[in-house]
Amino acid sequence: MKIAVDAMGGDHAPVEIVKGVDIALQKFPDLEIILYGNEKLIKQTLTSKERVSIVHTEEKIYSEEDPVLAVRRKKDASLVLAAKAVKDGEAAAMVSAGSTGAVLTAGLFIVGRIEGIERPALAPTFPTANGKGVVLLDVGANAECKPKYLQQFAIMGSIYAEKVRGVKNPRVGLINIGTEENKGNDLAKATFDLLKESKLNFVGNVEPREILNPPADVLVTDGWTGNMVLKTTEGVASTLFKMMKETMTSDWKSKLAAAILKPNLKKLKKRMDYEEEGGASLFGIKSPVIKAHGSSDANAFYNAIRQAKIMAGVNLAEEISKAISE
Repeated sequence: MKIAVDAMGGDHAPVEIVKGVDIALQKFPDLEIILYGNEKLIKQTLTSKERVSIVHTEEKIYSEEDPVLAVRRKKDASLVLAAKAVKDGEAAAMVSAGSTGAVLTAGLFIVGRIEGIERPALAPTFPTANGKGVVLLDVGANAECKPKYLQQFAIMGSIYAEKVRGVKNPRVGLINIGTEENKGNDLAKATFDLLKESKLNFVGNVEPREILNPPADVLVTDGWTGNMVLKTTEGVASTLFKMMKETMTSDWKSKLAAAILKPNLKKLKKRMDYEEEGGASLFGIKSPVIKAHGSSDANAFYNAIRQAKIMAGVNLAEEISKAISE
């Protein structure tokens, strides 16, 4: 299986991207990687000699650029070339830690949307207290949504949870301001009715305070709300770990306790690290497109590649297409 990688996207590109590729090639003997980016810079880090090729380009898309204009104008940008490789069948999936807007644009306009899908959705697997994780969508692809969009998000998220994460009969919840059926705005109420009437295992409304310990395997909302939930939770988690570190190093007694607790604290941090789950999947696209976090290190990018490989292996796009056409 071949996967196209945008080597120049992300805060730590290409070094951490290439290191992640090396890890993936070591872990998966059946994997081939095509790296798109500055060949000289890539070779400074790349250690793998087999099952990897480099397509040289010095053009890349920056985060401050308008994503639509950049994808249209920069035909030789590393991200654009990676997306074209997927479209042309040269690669089964694409992974990038670059601009979210540019990844969405390239996925939608180059790789292409599955017939019948109204809007694509960006979906990470969010870490939870029980360690199982929850698929959260949409987290930013669609700021404004219609009930039909959210219904399709629920279908795609449910298929992903079952086929990729191995969850039998995934439970689907709708993020809302209360658990009662009549709660929320017009969008939430109409979506509730659609999901209640669907064949999905819909468990009802889920309040935001339950997200880290949800009664569901898939949580659905509009892109604006999802993005706020995602970034707020990430910020709270980061701040709490920082405060814990400051507290544990404030005096000699705390440092002694920290030395004893350090192994357990590391396990806790890893358990709640979203990067362990991979990147955010762009659902509704003809082939897997994974948006890795912009600050991804080698391990996080490796997990994004692993995720893309699994999605391509189970033909997720085909499964979604079948479900939408029913």
